[in-house]
Amino acid sequence: MNYELLCTKVISIVRLTGNFIRKEALQFDVQKIEYKGLNDMVSYVDKTAEQKLVQNLEKLIPDAGFITEEKTINRTGKTYTWIIDPLDGTTNFIHGIPAYGISVALYEDGLPVIGVVYELNRGEMFYSYKGGPALMNKKEIKVSTNPDLKSSLLATGFPYYQFDKQPQYLKLLTEMMQKSHGVRRIGAAAIDLVYTACGRFDAFFEYNLQQWDFAAGCFIVQQAGGEVYDFSGGNDYFEKREILATNGKLSAEMLTAIKQYF
Repeated sequence: MNYELLCTKVISIVRLTGNFIRKEALQFDVQKIEYKGLNDMVSYVDKTAEQKLVQNLEKLIPDAGFITEEKTINRTGKTYTWIIDPLDGTTNFIHGIPAYGISVALYEDGLPVIGVVYELNRGEMFYSYKGGPALMNKKEIKVSTNPDLKSSLLATGFPYYQFDKQPQYLKLLTEMMQKSHGVRRIGAAAIDLVYTACGRFDAFFEYNLQQWDFAAGCFIVQQAGGEVYDFSGGNDYFEKREILATNGKLSAEMLTAIKQYF
C-alpha cells in the first residue's frame, strides 16, 4: 500500500466535499436541522457530505469497512476501515460560528495509517500517513515545546449530554484554568487535536467523545511528535472515548491532575 499516494487522493476527496459544505453554509436554513438526541443536531449538509465522502472513498478501497457518524453506511471491513465525521462542529456550522471541518481516518488491521482533518473556514488541510510527517497545507508541523502547564494554552470540550461526570469535570477545569495560560473550547474535537498537533494548543482533553471525533486527529498528533492517552494514562482511548493529547512534555503533569477527578 502506497500510503502517501492514497493520502493525496483522500485529500482531494475531502477538499471536494468541503467545497459543498462551504457553498451550503452561505444559504443554510436553520429550520432544516434535526435532533438525533439531547442537544445532538444534524442537518442535510452532514448527511449529504457523508454520502459524498463514502461514494468516493469506496472507489479507493472497494472492500473497506466504514464507521460513520450519520450512519449513511455501516459495513465491516476485514483489513481496512474508514472512520468519518463529515462535519465536526455541526453546532458551530448551524449557528454560523466559523470553526468546523471534516475528519477522515483510515485504519489498517486496527491501527491508523492515514488521517486527514480539513478546517474549512481557514482552508487548512491537516494530514499524515504511515511512515510520513504530519503536515498542514504541505508544510510540516510539530507539537509545541512548552515544558509545563504554567506556560501552556489548553483546549477542551464540554459534554452536551450524559452529564453524570460533569461535577468532577468542572473541578478539573477549574484547576486547569488556574494553572495554565487558559482553556479554550472551540466546539470541534478534530480541530482541537490538529491545533495541538501544530503547536497552537499545548494539550487537549475531553471525555465522552465518539471514534469519528478523534480517529484522524489523534493520529496526526502522534505523527507530529505528540502523545495521546486515556484518562488513566493508558492507550485504551479508542474504547474508553476519553482523550488526553499533549506535546509530550505536559503528559505527566496533566495526568496527575486528571487522575484526581477521573
